[in-house]
Amino acid sequence: MPTSPCLFVSDLHLDAALPAAVSQFIAFLQGPARKAAALYIVGDLFESWVGDDDLDFTRERVCVALRDLTSAGVPCFVVRGNRDFLLGDAFARRTNIHLLPDPVLVEFGAVKLCLLHGDLLCTDDHNYQSLRTVVRDPQWQKHFLALDLPTRRALAGAARRGSQAHMDRSQYQIMDVNPAAVITAFRATGTKLMVHGHTHRPATHTHIVDGDAAIRIVLGDWYTQGSCLRVEADGRYELMSLPRS
Repeated sequence: MPTSPCLFVSDLHLDAALPAAVSQFIAFLQGPARKAAALYIVGDLFESWVGDDDLDFTRERVCVALRDLTSAGVPCFVVRGNRDFLLGDAFARRTNIHLLPDPVLVEFGAVKLCLLHGDLLCTDDHNYQSLRTVVRDPQWQKHFLALDLPTRRALAGAARRGSQAHMDRSQYQIMDVNPAAVITAFRATGTKLMVHGHTHRPATHTHIVDGDAAIRIVLGDWYTQGSCLRVEADGRYELMSLPRS
């Protein structure tokens, strides 16, 4: 049984426009993450990712730091989010990380949990779910990645602006998870512990699933400070805020 904890982070949205977040995450990779049994990044590591050939200075810094972590012997796993769903095999080879499906079962020690980015649970946001179906289609991705890099960057920028406008127009409840979808996910995976991000609303929730208690832990974003979940092999956990110095 592993003695070191597994660490979970999500929604870092790393970008050149947020240098403090980039620096904090790199320091995290060089510090606390080195003592982990494994690091799980649960989607939206980057603010955008339009292909593995889009390596500006900021993205390259992050990739080098991830490679340093995995080279030090700490396994790193990534679930793609709604902003970086185009992370591909070249990124995985460059960083030596493992790309995971969404959702996925994670087991270590006495722990068995359902891990997912979280956008699949927001079923009340019908417009977003329709868009998600389109952009996750392999044929759509093939055609998009065949475009030249400046065009892909321009389209991604327009998509981010459209996403922000959509969020501004939508009601608070629509942007959150659907309770029935959460229960369905617990039943489908047979787990009593779920970890996700996406909503940027860090908290621990208790659900009753077929008469039993089940725990759902929501990770926070890294816009103004860090957020990390520490899970011990015996099942103990702590959802931590990481103040930015």
